[in-house]
Amino acid sequence: MLARIYRPSKNAMQSGRAKAANWVLEFEPSDARRPDPLMGWTVTSDTESSQVKLTFETKDEAVRYADAHGIAFQLIDPAPTKRIIKAYADNFAFGRRIPWTH
Repeated sequence: MLARIYRPSKNAMQSGRAKAANWVLEFEPSDARRPDPLMGWTVTSDTESSQVKLTFETKDEAVRYADAHGIAFQLIDPAPTKRIIKAYADNFAFGRRIPWTH
């Protein structure tokens, strides 16, 4: 069974990166989801992919855990974040391209 080791992106409902600093080991689904004939919910017979998610503080800990337990994994490094440095005073700069108005 293949697993993914990745660092999740931040939640859209938060401004900080509280739980996005941890690394996650998550199993790939081995069975496709299908609708339940009685209730119509989507179900799968594979519980590992939908219910097991392990978190680690560092990438090395997650890789060591996967190696120690014989889990084949795919390591996904996060894309570098592009920081846009802005200052509030730039809104009122003399050389601004578009004039600032209310």
